[in-house]
Amino acid sequence: MKTLLTNAWIIAMDAAMSEYRPGWLLIEGNKIEALGEGDPPEMIDANIRDMGGDIVMPGMVNTHCHMAMSLFRGLGEDVDDRLFRYMLPLERKFVSPEMVRVGSTLSALESIMGGVTTVADMYYHETEVAGVIARSGMRGVVGQTIANFDAPDHKSIDEGFALCDELVEWCAGQGRVTASIAPHAPYSTGPHILERVAAWHDAHPTSIIQIHLAETEQEVAWARDTYGLTTTAVSERTGILKPGTIAAHCLLIEDADIDILARTGTGVAHNARSNGKGGRGMARVEDMRQAGIAVGIATDGPMSGNTLDLFSQFGVVSIFAKILGRSRKPLPTRDVIRMATIEGARVLGLDAEIGSLEVGKKADLIRIDVSAPRVQPIYDPYSVLVFGAMPTDVRDVMVDGVWLMRDRVTETLEPARVLSDANQLAGQFRTEIAAIDAARAAKD
Repeated sequence: MKTLLTNAWIIAMDAAMSEYRPGWLLIEGNKIEALGEGDPPEMIDANIRDMGGDIVMPGMVNTHCHMAMSLFRGLGEDVDDRLFRYMLPLERKFVSPEMVRVGSTLSALESIMGGVTTVADMYYHETEVAGVIARSGMRGVVGQTIANFDAPDHKSIDEGFALCDELVEWCAGQGRVTASIAPHAPYSTGPHILERVAAWHDAHPTSIIQIHLAETEQEVAWARDTYGLTTTAVSERTGILKPGTIAAHCLLIEDADIDILARTGTGVAHNARSNGKGGRGMARVEDMRQAGIAVGIATDGPMSGNTLDLFSQFGVVSIFAKILGRSRKPLPTRDVIRMATIEGARVLGLDAEIGSLEVGKKADLIRIDVSAPRVQPIYDPYSVLVFGAMPTDVRDVMVDGVWLMRDRVTETLEPARVLSDANQLAGQFRTEIAAIDAARAAKD
């Protein structure tokens, strides 16, 4: 059965930045068959859906997150040492397949309701995340984390690589879920392990590499003091920087590092809100994009940035670039939305399939209600999306030609059950936090 969307303000995000108003879009199966402006073709064999003049655009791409960590959202928010006081003890005790499944499902629900159709996730027990993404109807890159610290799901590097092998097998034949190997960071793995990761990726060419890169002063000091290089240069020597690699953050980089990222074809996931909230700084996004590096927008984990909502990132992304450039010109709103759609898809290596509304591409799209007073009047739809729109404005969501949400009602996930499961585990966290605080008070 075909689906015909009519009376839409289509923002295609193709190379020409085409807009169709009023526009129509025809979907057959999981692909876009045709689109245009004016009167739609007469169809007797299609489900016709009137978009009411709302914006129809590509589904958004979150290029870096930790979905399961939604269960840690807001925990110990104003405690300076919350990582060691709360987070690591809670992860050691509670991170399990069930916890990852419940937290990731909560994040999938939030993402769908906020217009995010594709995510790049890295955490533990990633076959559980893959299952959640598949069942929710979303599209995703799922990354099994490897680290040389005491990870919740593997006790040795060999066990970590075995989990990556299992993930590849799980994802084989899954059209919407791509396997990824995710070394935590250069300092938490080391060059030898990164070389092994690069070789593993060569042996699994359909997979993706995800890594935190140039995120912290600790990481930069480690690379400088141990190797006399930047952390980006250390990573390049291992062969890990290449097309098919997503480098998250890239905050503390020099001109030579930008050259490395551009030369190697590495994509970057920009986590502006999380970086700012942690007081870590502002990434040189304009410089990276001008060098030809694909930069997508990301939320980071809900523990760090509190939300998987890309709308809350847009204003920060644009404003940080303007502060660095001391001008209104850097990162105009059109570029921000490109980063959230077609450029984010390029970071994930999926730009031939998604990220823009074009004939032959997958039918991953969202509808944005533009009736709210806070977005009227509309002179520029991109300005509305970056500085005015909110997740609650997302009305419909489609992935692979299947509706995941219609008129704010989710089709694949049951919100009441998702929230009940999440809050049940959160109750266990609260009990453990109280015990940690009591033990600390007794010691003090």
